[in-house]
Amino acid sequence: MIKKQNLRINVLAAAVLSLTGVGLAQAADLKVSAPLSGPKTQQVEGIIVKYRAGSAAAADTNAKLAVVNAAVSRAALGGTNAAARSAALRPQVARKLGIGADLIRLQGSIASAELDKVLAELKADPTVEYAVPDAIMYPIDAASTARLEAAPKADASPTFVPNDPNYQSHNWHFHNPVGGVNAPAAWDVSQGEGIVVAVIDTGILPEHPDFAAGTLLEGYDFISQASRSRRPADGRVPGALDYGDWMPTANACYQGSPVRDSSWHGTHVSGTIAEATNNGLLASGLAYKAKVLPVRVLGYCGGTLSDITDAITWASGGTVAGIPANQNPAEIINMSLGGSGSCDPAYQAAITGAINRGTVVVVAAGNDAMNVANARPANCDGVVSVGATGITGAIAYYSNFGTRIDLSGPGGGVTDGNPNGYVWQALSSNKTSPPAAGSTTGYTIGGLAGTSMAAPHVAAVAALVQSALIAANRDPLTPADMRTLLKDTARPFPVSIPSATPIGTGIVDAKAALDKALEEPCTENCGPVAKPLTNKVAIGGLSGAAGSSALYSFEATAGKQLSVITYGGTGNVSVYLAKGREPSATDSDARSTRPGTSETVRVTAATAGTYYIKVVGESAYSGVSILATQ
Repeated sequence: MIKKQNLRINVLAAAVLSLTGVGLAQAADLKVSAPLSGPKTQQVEGIIVKYRAGSAAAADTNAKLAVVNAAVSRAALGGTNAAARSAALRPQVARKLGIGADLIRLQGSIASAELDKVLAELKADPTVEYAVPDAIMYPIDAASTARLEAAPKADASPTFVPNDPNYQSHNWHFHNPVGGVNAPAAWDVSQGEGIVVAVIDTGILPEHPDFAAGTLLEGYDFISQASRSRRPADGRVPGALDYGDWMPTANACYQGSPVRDSSWHGTHVSGTIAEATNNGLLASGLAYKAKVLPVRVLGYCGGTLSDITDAITWASGGTVAGIPANQNPAEIINMSLGGSGSCDPAYQAAITGAINRGTVVVVAAGNDAMNVANARPANCDGVVSVGATGITGAIAYYSNFGTRIDLSGPGGGVTDGNPNGYVWQALSSNKTSPPAAGSTTGYTIGGLAGTSMAAPHVAAVAALVQSALIAANRDPLTPADMRTLLKDTARPFPVSIPSATPIGTGIVDAKAALDKALEEPCTENCGPVAKPLTNKVAIGGLSGAAGSSALYSFEATAGKQLSVITYGGTGNVSVYLAKGREPSATDSDARSTRPGTSETVRVTAATAGTYYIKVVGESAYSGVSILATQ
């Protein structure tokens, strides 16, 4: 018998159809106004301090504490009772982080205004390079209420149809021609073999039956506190078993935090990347021959910045004191997590370190329908920041937006209900703890929605590309080149994205990314490198700094008028056009240099061939669209 149940999955609610053994979780209506990505005010469990090289505090624990205690004293917390207030905090050096900073634990509670004073004093100290709060981060999912839906209609058969029973009906995000990522055509070229994708998240259900043997590496649990990890003791341990992140009481984690069941978030994200495909069981994965390195940082009431930065360092092959070297450094990291605020120096140091080691870092943009400039780590330099769309290709109502977003992926939440309102991957039907070791029950797939679900589509496409390049005896792309490739090959949004809420260059396209990456280098009669425009299909979300330029191309037919327009957004651009060559301000066949973003260039009777269009930022611009019509 099917029963309707409310299962709060992180801050996403879903209704689970509990079946014996391997089952199918049915998902829910998305129309709610609950908090989407955790608390609106920052939660803090300590301070991360980077002492300047060569200072006494850089090498001596007592000196480290002296700097912190002096800052607390100067902050004059508690007014006339400042000494007693300072003594109550009892700062302690917890450990050295992989980024070279120290974690300072405060034993007493501290109000936000008091913390700001202490941080200001630390930043003013010449021995301190930076000081930031050890803030709490949460998984990123959208909210919903439960509703069972009628059986869905299947999409038209793609070229390659895996025999997984729910692929056609539920994995629209792989094969739907409008909202999907063009996976079937990509699978003819690459399946991600030989690539390691680290999933920094809630951990993994290692015995879920829809992961092929050898897909899930052992990983590591970086949650350092037993109260958060639900393990018996403090400390970090090998393996990344998801012990569950259920909240048994309301307001336990922050004001407004709900009673909810375990999300199994990391398992779902890992399923999008590498769930077994064509094995006749449940659903499919996008880079299904890649390996997943699960790294656990999120547990009960989220996870700390200090644990997350160490996880980023270790996953990418860096050194973290007290942790064995990672034998399987990741080519790609997926982080479907975050919190409010600008990118802080600790996050940036960990991410820059990973990028310098050659790791592509993919981050969910966040689910608060706000500018990503206030959502970290999606606003950190060098990351691939991912917004969310649904089956219609429209922006998801919850998706963060802004010029820092690079491209989007399927996240669900544009249409309601089962299955097209959700992304469907591996989960457990257990409400709290994971299935017992050796159990054959409690495993399922389920539908979630959020930029958490969009990001692993992009991470998986990156895995397909790197695998294909290595198989072709070509060098894999650098993180910067991969970011450019993903943006340049994204499929234009099939519906207009409001200029006030840009979410990147388009929807990630697995086959287009592979085709571009595997192109043979041009050796003769080579034209400029440009992004092609399709007749009567706009590309939105364009942005650039003052003085920047972007080059586009259009294949024209003879005798018809060619028109190219830019419109929408903010800022000031100029547009230059030339036949067969890259145009400039001093060499063009047509130009438009009006103030603002509304520009039009025309060729009355085009000749057959390639026209190049350059968009130049006369000042910084964002949210602009370009459209070629013939």
